[in-house]
Amino acid sequence: MPLASSSYPLLNVFWTIFIVFLWVIWIWILIWIFIDIFRSQDLSGLAKALWFLFVLFIPLIGVLVYLIARGGKMQEHAVQAQSQQDQEFRTYVQEAAGSQSTADQLAKLADLHDRGDITDAEFEREKAKILS
Repeated sequence: MPLASSSYPLLNVFWTIFIVFLWVIWIWILIWIFIDIFRSQDLSGLAKALWFLFVLFIPLIGVLVYLIARGGKMQEHAVQAQSQQDQEFRTYVQEAAGSQSTADQLAKLADLHDRGDITDAEFEREKAKILS
């Protein structure tokens, strides 16, 4: 039997790959919508439960209605989450690197001096270090 003969033609292989690709996208959209439903702070618990059940039991219509009704909110939630994550990352990097501006260091030093945690001599010595 020659190698070229097959019971599964090439077009069927491409069609199968396409169908699998669509299923992966569909599952990804469902997961993304479920994440958005539970991440939404503007929905009450009952509304979250109703949206969840609607998308779960009538998936195609539920997804389409959710995307039409709350698609803009999904974008807002994603932007808020991204900006919060970015701010947390920047804060972590600044704390880990210890890279503070001179003004920040002087403000912390002045706060320590005002609270009486350091003496006038210590304040002047540390101030000279920061400014040099």
